Amino acid sequence: MRTIGLLGGMSWESTAEYYRIANQTVRDRMGGLHSAKILLDSVDFAEIGRMQREDRWDDAADLLATHARGLQDAGADMVLICTNTMHKVAPEVSAAIDVPLLHIADAAAAAVQAAGLSRVGLLGTAFTMEQSFYRERLAEHGLDVVIPGDKDRELVHRVIFDELAMGIVSDGSRAAYRRIIEDLVAEGAEGIILGCTEIELLVTGDDCPVPVFPTARLHIEAAVEAAFA
Repeated sequence: MRTIGLLGGMSWESTAEYYRIANQTVRDRMGGLHSAKILLDSVDFAEIGRMQREDRWDDAADLLATHARGLQDAGADMVLICTNTMHKVAPEVSAAIDVPLLHIADAAAAAVQAAGLSRVGLLGTAFTMEQSFYRERLAEHGLDVVIPGDKDRELVHRVIFDELAMGIVSDGSRAAYRRIIEDLVAEGAEGIILGCTEIELLVTGDDCPVPVFPTARLHIEAAVEAAFA
């Protein structure tokens, strides 16, 4: 089993899920007391969030690249950025290390394709939904992406930062997300990509009339598979 390097803390609420799912997956695969070989570097999300708001993506890229190199130097055989939004700087992080960077959108796209779908709704932070870096990565896999309208994008973004990243799970926000998902399905979405790792704390398959694709789970499951390859 190879060692998985997790670059987390963005937010730690979802990074904790990465750790839990990785260890459960390895235990299910190997049995007994087996668990995943993991190196975790957890950054201060307040610092990253400030860089996002101030459009300081170069600074964020430098910071995450430094942490990724630290994981590699400590013995990680692969690196995962445990957040969708910060994959905006994935090219810079990947260029800074010599081990593979497993891209979260690739894991999501593979699952969508395996389900035989091609048109998907995307929920995430405003950065992920509105900027091109994530949607274009999905498009490279042949996927057609639908996003919510302006006001609904604002709502989705606000819930992520003001609630989910703070460990707050609200029935009211779940109902709002359900409505937004239904609207995306009405626009032809055959599935919904939960393109923010915290959304999985709020939304499950029971909340959606079409398949959902939880990116944190798919990302870490792909890493465990790679660890045994």
